[in-house]
Amino acid sequence: MADAERIDKVLWALRIFKTRTEATEACKGGKVKIAGANTKPSRLVKAGETIEVRKGSILYTYRIKQAPEHRLGAKLVPEYAENLTPQSELDKLRTPVETFFLKRDRGTGRPTKKDRRAMEDAWDRIDGISSDFGFDDDDELDG
Repeated sequence: MADAERIDKVLWALRIFKTRTEATEACKGGKVKIAGANTKPSRLVKAGETIEVRKGSILYTYRIKQAPEHRLGAKLVPEYAENLTPQSELDKLRTPVETFFLKRDRGTGRPTKKDRRAMEDAWDRIDGISSDFGFDDDDELDG
């Protein structure tokens, strides 16, 4: 059991990020804070410290109980960290994602320039809505 461990390693070990590289990038990108201050990936984390992690539009908050030395099984994570994320943040995961289907009548031929511009405007409005929820085209909705 380590007294202190690197923040990037802790985020990976607690299964907050899938890879240590993702955890490092999040630290470098200002998405990880300890005590309200941005952290470097090499910052040591001790038991009792509170970590804030921004993933998309959600701000997760964790209190470290003890620093893990290696990646943990999902069932063991609560022994090492307490999830303090408020319910209002978790509710953002359940916001409906609008789906958009474009239907053209059969036999109407190719869309005109005016039709195509209207379709592009509709897609742009939907992209604006999805980016408001913190999703990019490359992001997966499940995790």
